[in-house]
Amino acid sequence: MRSYLFRRRRNSETEPLLGEPGPSRVQQNEQTQANSGMAEIGVSQAALVEPRGDTGRKFPQYIAALTATLGALAAGSMLGWSSPVIFKIIQANNTDYDFEVSSSQGDWISSLINLGAAAVCFPIGLIMDVLGRKKTMLCLVLPFTIGWLLITFASNVGMLMAGRFITGVAGGAFCVTAPAYTSEIAQDSIRGTLGSYFQLMITVGILFSYIVGSFTSVFVFNILCTLIPIIFGIVFFFMPESPNFLVVKGRNEDAKAALVRLRGTSYDVDAELNTLMAKAEEAKNNPVSFLSAITKKTALKAILICYALMLFQQLSGINAVIFNTSTIFASAGAAIPAATATIIIGVIQVVATFVSSLVVDRLGRRVLLLFSALVMCVCSTALGVYFFMQGIHGADSSIVQSISWLPLLSLSLFIIAFSLGFGPIPWMMAGELCLIDIKAFVGSTAGTFNWLLSFTVTSTFNSLNQSIGQGQVFWMFAGIMLVGFIFIFFVIPETKGKSVDEIQIMLGAEPQEQNVTTKK
Repeated sequence: MRSYLFRRRRNSETEPLLGEPGPSRVQQNEQTQANSGMAEIGVSQAALVEPRGDTGRKFPQYIAALTATLGALAAGSMLGWSSPVIFKIIQANNTDYDFEVSSSQGDWISSLINLGAAAVCFPIGLIMDVLGRKKTMLCLVLPFTIGWLLITFASNVGMLMAGRFITGVAGGAFCVTAPAYTSEIAQDSIRGTLGSYFQLMITVGILFSYIVGSFTSVFVFNILCTLIPIIFGIVFFFMPESPNFLVVKGRNEDAKAALVRLRGTSYDVDAELNTLMAKAEEAKNNPVSFLSAITKKTALKAILICYALMLFQQLSGINAVIFNTSTIFASAGAAIPAATATIIIGVIQVVATFVSSLVVDRLGRRVLLLFSALVMCVCSTALGVYFFMQGIHGADSSIVQSISWLPLLSLSLFIIAFSLGFGPIPWMMAGELCLIDIKAFVGSTAGTFNWLLSFTVTSTFNSLNQSIGQGQVFWMFAGIMLVGFIFIFFVIPETKGKSVDEIQIMLGAEPQEQNVTTKK
């Protein structure tokens, strides 16, 4: 169904909450002459330009979003786990586990989370439409905890791999459910900021792994990682369910209570609830098959944008840059240990992603994506030049030494640009572009696509380096980002501060007008 948070102020005298006594017929006539009602896919032109108040309290929404993204913190620690741990456990004198781990087994242990995440992304979209966003995320605490316990107390490589796969399942599920929940509880004016918290907490989790994993034993690190999803479950238990989901399920009183908790008692929740209920009622009275919903022009364009952003995110070369962190620092003449270098990169990611959360609702998604693509294209080109020259002339040649500063500068700017745009924004776009009847499907399949691409890039990067050369690989990434820049410029609309109906019209829907019939 198509219920979604839509910010439109209500005339309290002429637009009552459904189920309450209606206004007089004279008042109805006067109101219907002034304002036309919502259409199947949008509202009238008058409603689109009508000033929308923004009086609701923001603090409860920030708290709910941050609590939800504690699951992203758990997913980030899962992603960052490999960097400090795999290097330790593949050593011949490894004492962290009572079994040996070969280098090839280490590669599989690292990459299995991608397959686990890809396997769950599609079914989790269906599950959260049945159980709800909140219950689904609470249920994910169990596989997360089981996975970390298997990793912590593994007695063989098989248990270690199973634990990584299960944590990948839980982490991948959070990548679908948390952005959907956040987009549905947020008011339009802060939706982008709250949506970017997901990627912010991912980077905080990765940094946590870099720091704690480098300076503690593997056992202690694993125990700490196990505690994160448990803490999430305890705190998130007290957060409200998505009002959208509650209205779709006919639980209108629960939806009103959730809106009061999220917006405050001084906010006119009846107006927002009325909108959600009207849209749910319209969808119920005019049912559309899933095939029809997914093949509409607006839906197809939304799907194209969501899939394309995931493609450009993973083919931007971010993993290639991260893999070469130690080499790039060494090339710049920086006598920094590999562990310290990764921590520095983690700090840059966190800071840049935090800055993105502050400006995404001011500068907009489109501007940040264009900036991100352009800077990453330039930086990948520069890195390609450096590694190509190094391969031709040798690392100790004077021409390579004269540009030894280039890779470190390019690396830093690349990470900043990625964290400002292509890191956080692709994950929030499905929640913004899609109506609720296809949101779960698009978000879950886009997530599956993302994780499969991540696995492919990770597993083929070294082979590409050997077959075509390291410099040429970076040039390939630069070319992909150039295509991404062109795609963003011509295809992606700006969704900053827009309601779902306004976004649908930007995707190509035609606004229609019909009279509002209030309940007598």
